[in-house]
Amino acid sequence: MELDLRRDRRRSFLDHARSLVMGSLADKEPRHAVRLRMAHDLVPDTWEQGPAYERYVGRWSRRVAPRFLEWLRVPGDLRWLDVGCGTGALCAAILDTCAPASVDGVEPSEGFLEAAVTALGSRVTFHRADASALPFDDASMDVVVSGLVLNFVPDLDAVLAEMSRVAVDGGVVAAYVWDYAERMELMTWFWRVATDLDPAARALDEGRRFHDFTPEALAWRFASAGLVDVEEGSVEVATRFADFDDYWRPFLGGQGVAPAYAMSLDEPARDRLRERLRTTLPTGRDGSIDLVARAWTVRGLVNR
Repeated sequence: MELDLRRDRRRSFLDHARSLVMGSLADKEPRHAVRLRMAHDLVPDTWEQGPAYERYVGRWSRRVAPRFLEWLRVPGDLRWLDVGCGTGALCAAILDTCAPASVDGVEPSEGFLEAAVTALGSRVTFHRADASALPFDDASMDVVVSGLVLNFVPDLDAVLAEMSRVAVDGGVVAAYVWDYAERMELMTWFWRVATDLDPAARALDEGRRFHDFTPEALAWRFASAGLVDVEEGSVEVATRFADFDDYWRPFLGGQGVAPAYAMSLDEPARDRLRERLRTTLPTGRDGSIDLVARAWTVRGLVNR
């Protein structure tokens, strides 16, 4: 009877979620290989250089990871897997706050893995592998998580199937992604100004490219993958920049599509973008810029 009730709840949840989803999440651009054509150039959507990533988004990723784990609320002494671990922000937060039995991280980028190993050493076992082909036995992990990655994978269904496969029965599968459409404000302000100056840049805006990564859509995909007791939520962190240069300099690193776009411009066009941003961003009397970054969260349980 209990199993039948859970199945009925899952059917009801799926029907409700499908009615809320306004677009497909399938066939998104690969995390490390996308090249988006602009009228003036090819702009790569690459995430491979650890130091440049840390200056741009990594410093905020390190703040949001502990907030996600607070929301996730799982006990200690469990085996964790971080899928798409990047430079190790989520792995570090797991070590610091979750008292894990073990932590493994999977990442396809050699540059990101080098940064993660440098930061965490042997405290985490790192593997260079793809999220759609995880190098682990079935039911070998208690908690399988992914931070700021799922909107970049080319086959989300395959990745969720792999995350579920390696989790034990009753294990937790969870993830979070930036709310690019509304509250990843350091990028929202950039693209607002960039597209005002160059309407062709609209095609690159993560807010447009990933607009359908809503909490409802993510929950639907988790439920469609066979996960049960699916929950959705959000976490926010403040992104305070000491001054305009603190905001602007990371865009000169060329890491990620917005910085790559900035560096694809000729010098006069880049100067116009910089100065328009300088006069547009909400700036305090001391020159600081206070913004917010929100991430959507989702979790479910494996039910075999």
